[in-house]
Amino acid sequence: MALEYNAINLSQGFPDFPIDEKLIELVNQAMRDGHNQYAPMPGHPLLKKKISELIFKTYQREVNPDTEIVITAGATQAIFSTIAAVVQAGDEVIMFDPSYDCYDPAVILNGGTPVHINLIPPDFSIPWGEVRKKINKKTKAIIVNSPHNPCGTVLSDADMKKLTVLVNEFDLLLISDEVYERIIFDGKEHQSALKYPDLKDRTIAIYSFGKTFHATGWKIGYTVASPKLTDEIRKAHQFITFAVNTPMQVAMAEYLSDPSTILLLGKFYQAKRDFFLEQVKGCSFKPLPCSGSYFQLMSFEGTSLESDWNMAERLTKDLKVASIPVSVFYKDQSDFKLLRFCFAKKDETLMKAGEILRRV
Repeated sequence: MALEYNAINLSQGFPDFPIDEKLIELVNQAMRDGHNQYAPMPGHPLLKKKISELIFKTYQREVNPDTEIVITAGATQAIFSTIAAVVQAGDEVIMFDPSYDCYDPAVILNGGTPVHINLIPPDFSIPWGEVRKKINKKTKAIIVNSPHNPCGTVLSDADMKKLTVLVNEFDLLLISDEVYERIIFDGKEHQSALKYPDLKDRTIAIYSFGKTFHATGWKIGYTVASPKLTDEIRKAHQFITFAVNTPMQVAMAEYLSDPSTILLLGKFYQAKRDFFLEQVKGCSFKPLPCSGSYFQLMSFEGTSLESDWNMAERLTKDLKVASIPVSVFYKDQSDFKLLRFCFAKKDETLMKAGEILRRV
C-alpha cells in the first residue's frame, strides 16, 4: 500500500540508509578471493569463531564455535529451524502477544499448538502468574523477544530470573529472540539468556546480522545453543537451506575484527529515536516509551474512535505515511489504538514524515 500510494514507508522494519562501504568492499574481496562455493553446512569456521569471541566479550559466556553455533539464512529461518528441531505433534509453545508474526505459523507447521498470552499494556509487561497457569504436561517451550518487536520494551533481570525458575521447574525449553540485542537505549542493559548459567542447557538464542549491520536483505543470522540442541537444529537447517551465502560470511568475519562496528549501534539508533520523537512533537499521537529495537509505538487513543487498521490505512492513503497497526501482532486482534513506526531511516525521511504527522 505504501508503494501504491507513494507513501513514506515507516511500516516495514528496514533501514533506508546505506550500509558501511567497508563491509561491501570486504564482500567483493571475498568473492575475488574465490569464496564462492558452498560454505560448511553449520556455517563458515571464521565467522563462528568471531561470534564466539563476541559472545564472550559481551556476555562472558564461553561458546564452542564448532558445536554451539549455526549460521542461518536470517533470524526467521533460525526461528523456524529451531521450532522444527524441538517441537513435535501435540506440543504446546507459549508466546507473548503482540509478537513477531513467524512464531505462530512455525509452531503450527511443525504440528504444535501456539499458546498466546497477551502482554499487559501500557508497559507490555509479562503476566507471570498467567504464564504459570498456562503451563501443563504438553508445554514444550516458551518464546521470548527482547528488545521487543513491536513494543520496544526490554526484559529486566527480574523477568529473566522468573523465567529461569519456570523453565527449570517445568523442564521447558527457552527460545530467546534477541535480534535487536545491540539496539538498546537510555543506559539499559540487554539481559541476554546467555548470561544466565541456569538457562545454559535449555536455551536457543537467536540473532541477526541483518539488524546489526543494516543489511536486512542479506538474510544472515545465527543460533547459539548447547551442543545437544545445536545438533537437532542442524538436522532441520541442512534440509531447509543447507548453507548460507559464503562470501558474506567471510566478509562479516573480517568485519567483526573491529568490534566498534557494533558496540556503538545503540547510541546510533537512540539518536534516530530521539530525532523522530522531536519531529513528531505537536502531533496528537502520543509516543510510548521505547527502550530498544528500531520501532516506536504511537497511541491515538482519544484522537479517533476508528480501529488501528483503519487509522493506518487512512494515514497511508490520505497523508502518505505508512505504519503498522499493532492489532495484527495479536492472535485475538486486540486493538489498543496503537501504530508502529520504524525510525531506522535517513533523517530526511524522518523529517518528511514528522512534517506530515504534526498535521494530525
